[in-house]
Amino acid sequence: MEVVQNQWPILIVRADASAQIGTGHVMRCLALAQAWQDAGGQAVFLMATKAPALESRLQSEDMEVVHLSVQPGSIDDAIQTSCYAHQVGADRIVVDGYHFGTDYQRILKNQKCQLLLIDDLGSFEYYYADLILNQNVYAHEELYRNREPYTQLLLGTRYALIRREFLKWRDWKREIPEVARKVLVTMGGSDPDNVTLKVIQALQQVDIDGLEVIVVVGGSNPHYEELRSAVQDSCFPIRLESNVTDMPALMAWADVAISAGGSTCWEIAFMGLPSLVLVLSENQQRIATGLDEAGIALNVGWCTEASIAQVTKTLVVLLEDRGLRWRMGQQGKELMDGLGSGRTMKFLQTLSYSTLESN
Repeated sequence: MEVVQNQWPILIVRADASAQIGTGHVMRCLALAQAWQDAGGQAVFLMATKAPALESRLQSEDMEVVHLSVQPGSIDDAIQTSCYAHQVGADRIVVDGYHFGTDYQRILKNQKCQLLLIDDLGSFEYYYADLILNQNVYAHEELYRNREPYTQLLLGTRYALIRREFLKWRDWKREIPEVARKVLVTMGGSDPDNVTLKVIQALQQVDIDGLEVIVVVGGSNPHYEELRSAVQDSCFPIRLESNVTDMPALMAWADVAISAGGSTCWEIAFMGLPSLVLVLSENQQRIATGLDEAGIALNVGWCTEASIAQVTKTLVVLLEDRGLRWRMGQQGKELMDGLGSGRTMKFLQTLSYSTLESN
């Protein structure tokens, strides 16, 4: 394994991305890595999967990418991760993924690593991480009742990881048209079940003059050609955009978004963009429900159960109701101040090594 010759401070990020996993874990870690860079540090991403487009994005931001030949979340994974950290003189490790469980955390702590776990579920038997970050609106302490005495909890949207390119839009004011006509579609970095196609079919049933649509196709999406065929005969402009690097500009352009229930939802909320949310996986269900209850988005439900007609009907309500869109935008801006990456980075900076009381 190649060793990156950098001087401290180096932040090690252990996260994966693929067509099956999606890109959300890596992208929100990118936000934290950017904050670490802005404070004068360097970041290295350790990945056990291949995601060429995403890796190029990381490298374009002066982040190193190192591949591990391991089963994600395995004992070997934990050992190789800690060994690499020691080789480059780093003791702070960020892990983000649903397979970095109790044993994985314990091994990293036994190897004298300081550990931040980014989590959405609170489903592990026990927690050894120094810091646990759950950025979701539903996050609460009881999810992490079984944890070490030294473990600190960073819970809620106050710690939502927003990338630096969004921050210049922090004081931007959105105009709310009487009827919304600009729609942004983003179903995540991979969308293996091609939910984007269902959304395009629903949009083509909308009878509103002047409709314009931009569809973001993630770098790990295998359905680009099928989507391109689907939009060719549309009666209104539908533009496909792949490997987008300036997502905030597209969110500022749009009047309404249709998205998956992943971490992009917090970026949408930060931009004050009213949205429809579809649930693509189990881990997105609580996010979509929480967004709906907070008045930030309309939860259409599971993508497999929501019909094309249901998506169309819900979208038309949002496009035509200016008051609803205004309230959703305001709620999103109030909930998301965009400073979560910086807050989390400061906790990482001040960590000192915590020992386990028992093993």
